[in-house]
Amino acid sequence: MSEHRRRSSGRTGPSGSEGVPYGGRAEARRAARAGGRRGRRAADTRPAGAGHSGRAATRRANSARSSRARLIDYPRADKLGLRRWLPSWKQLLGTFLVFSGGLLGLFGYAYATTTIPSANPSTQQQSNTYYWSDGSVMATQGQTNRQNVDLAQVPKLAQWDFLAAENATFYTDPGVDTQGMLRAVYHMATGGEVQSGSTITQQFVKNTYLSQNQSVTRKLREIMISLKIGSQLSKQQILQGYLNSCYYGRDAYGIEAAARAYYHEHASQLTVSQGAFIAATVNEPSLLMHADTDPQAKTQAKARWTYVLERMAKIHKITDAQEQQYLAAGFPTPKPYTASAGMSGQTGYLVDAAKKYVEAHSSITEQQLGRGGYQIYTTFDKKKVNALAASVAAMEKKHLDPKHRSADKNVQVGAASIDPSSGAVVALYGGAGWNKGHWTDNADATGVPVGSTFKPVDLAAALDHGAVLSPGQPASPITPGSKFNGDDGITIKNQQGQQMPDPGDPTGVLHQRNDVPTKWGYITLRKAMEQSVNTPYVQLGEYVGYDNVENEALKAGLLRKSLQYDTPGFYIGTSTPSAIRMADAYATFDAGGVQHEPYSVTKVIADGQPFPGFDKPKGTTAMPASTADTVTDVLQDVVKHGTGTNAQALGRPAAGKTGTTDDYKSAWFIGYTPQLVTSVAMFKEDPKNAGLQSMQGVGGFSKVFGADMPTEVWTGYMTPALQGQPVQQFPPVPQLGQSTDEYGAPSPAPTPSPAASTPTAPVTPSPSAGTCHAKKDCPSPTPTDTSGTITGGTGDGGLLGGTTGGATQSTSPTPTPTPTPSFSGPGRHP
Repeated sequence: MSEHRRRSSGRTGPSGSEGVPYGGRAEARRAARAGGRRGRRAADTRPAGAGHSGRAATRRANSARSSRARLIDYPRADKLGLRRWLPSWKQLLGTFLVFSGGLLGLFGYAYATTTIPSANPSTQQQSNTYYWSDGSVMATQGQTNRQNVDLAQVPKLAQWDFLAAENATFYTDPGVDTQGMLRAVYHMATGGEVQSGSTITQQFVKNTYLSQNQSVTRKLREIMISLKIGSQLSKQQILQGYLNSCYYGRDAYGIEAAARAYYHEHASQLTVSQGAFIAATVNEPSLLMHADTDPQAKTQAKARWTYVLERMAKIHKITDAQEQQYLAAGFPTPKPYTASAGMSGQTGYLVDAAKKYVEAHSSITEQQLGRGGYQIYTTFDKKKVNALAASVAAMEKKHLDPKHRSADKNVQVGAASIDPSSGAVVALYGGAGWNKGHWTDNADATGVPVGSTFKPVDLAAALDHGAVLSPGQPASPITPGSKFNGDDGITIKNQQGQQMPDPGDPTGVLHQRNDVPTKWGYITLRKAMEQSVNTPYVQLGEYVGYDNVENEALKAGLLRKSLQYDTPGFYIGTSTPSAIRMADAYATFDAGGVQHEPYSVTKVIADGQPFPGFDKPKGTTAMPASTADTVTDVLQDVVKHGTGTNAQALGRPAAGKTGTTDDYKSAWFIGYTPQLVTSVAMFKEDPKNAGLQSMQGVGGFSKVFGADMPTEVWTGYMTPALQGQPVQQFPPVPQLGQSTDEYGAPSPAPTPSPAASTPTAPVTPSPSAGTCHAKKDCPSPTPTDTSGTITGGTGDGGLLGGTTGGATQSTSPTPTPTPTPSFSGPGRHP
């Protein structure tokens, strides 16, 4: 090679790189291949084993370079075959830690962002439960049969019945039991006892805040809320909410409703055995609710009941001996299932009366009652209510035939019965029933004039205040023996001796009318009461004074809004108190002058706590006992000798008064024994046209009086109502002072000598003997009377007249009347 070529071989190539032959890239590639062949040949001459070592080193180097290129070495680059796909322990541990950390983070986030939702409105709905006086359920009112109770009202062992069956670790777990959920799945898969996979807390959350669907999302929310609510509510609050929110079958939501539905008891009265069955119903309420009649349901119920008792023994809440004792006593078969009591018959009126009383005597509003949750205990006696309704039905069946006699249409009855010792309303009759479209409570409604049943109030006012018989003179003492003019058409005068005006009379002055023009002359107030003669009591009222009579009525228990204003008709019953209030006024006479406000509710419980305001009303002295007992004595003579003799069918001492108003638009009988007072009103009103109608022709009677159908209802009720009670006597009649007669009354006749055959002085004229006119408030048959029988009948209320008969009143010094202040009655009753 020439020197020129040798120099050329060391030159730099076009790229500027050293070592690249000048001939270009092709020459360089040829040189590289030649070097590679030389290298392989050299390697073939290396010692044995040197090649493997080199290859391993090469793989490690390649693996290292590959690992540096990947975040996770999986598949494993340095492993061959199956081992390449098996993760290392480090990878497994790392994966577990990352996964666990992620779950923990997600849990923390979910817990932090979970809020407890508002309770479902349906779970807050409750019914109001009304109870009879004996504590049994009278009615439930509301869409949901539920009454929440405080946990303290549920016996401890009954509480543990539920915990043993559902969640024995309730007081120690955090609200979620993973093992319990897994165990429930296992038992169901293997055909064992059906168990809930949820804790009591979870079930409470599901019942109260969530729906009943079984989605995974709902379950996760249930768990989150359960954990959170467990930190905000006590275990006792959660258990109370659970017991009150569960559905137990038989339309019963909550343990109180369940106890009533299955055993007719309050939750506070549940035994361990009963509680075990009710706890069993939670899982399958639709089946076990028929355990009293369905053999299959009873078999399953017994199995579940046995399981609960076994669990109670296992967790040491009862002993083994107690468990055997309960098992030996037998399965506590539920009472027969009856649907929730409705508002039919008299129940609607009773519930309405109780609601009005609650609203009037507490801070509970109508809106609050509408939301439910109240347990209302009433004074109503179930047997007496049924007896009163039965008596009205018997009278109607006997006398009324609206299908064939038009006069019998739209005839109505209202009645009330009161315990005079306390004012408790024990029975009402409000009408045909809500279920028959009659919504007005006739027992508590005003608008029906009371007629002559108001006269005892006149007499009481006269006994207490006397009467101004001479203008400008002090009031004179009055007794039942005082004589007043009983003739028809007399002119009524005021305390100033002036004639009372009457624009409707041709003479311009008031001539009070009786029903018939009988000439009674001057008769005693006792006789006028017995035979319901009007004129003496209209004149007496004017002499006593409107204010005194009104105040006497208010003190006796009547309400100002029901009293007629100052008119002569006021004294003979133009006022329109309710049957309840009239019974209460007569109860004041019966109780020796002590007035008790009529009441119909004894206790109200809400959320397990009693509501204030329902203590028994205290009695107040309305009039002296001598006044009340004197009125009672006169009213006994009404039953013995007067218009109320039909009440003698009761067969025990009774006092009472009949009442009838103008044109026979109303008829009353109010009577009492020492133990019970009952008022009965009868009237006729077309529901489409307001206003009372005449009852002439009703029941086939030409005229309807209080002595007829109303008294028949009274005796038909009082007989069973007093059955089993001892016969009691009224207090003896008080000895009163000298009576003062109205001006013009004849002087008492001298006592004739034994030899005299006729009186030596005129005597009070007496009507000729005869029979009662048109059955007008006369006894049937005609009563025996020491003064003889009557001729012609008279009215018994309103502006009508009266009859005769009766006994005289002994006279003795009368006490000075004690003035009393006006009394303002309360609002609505009851």
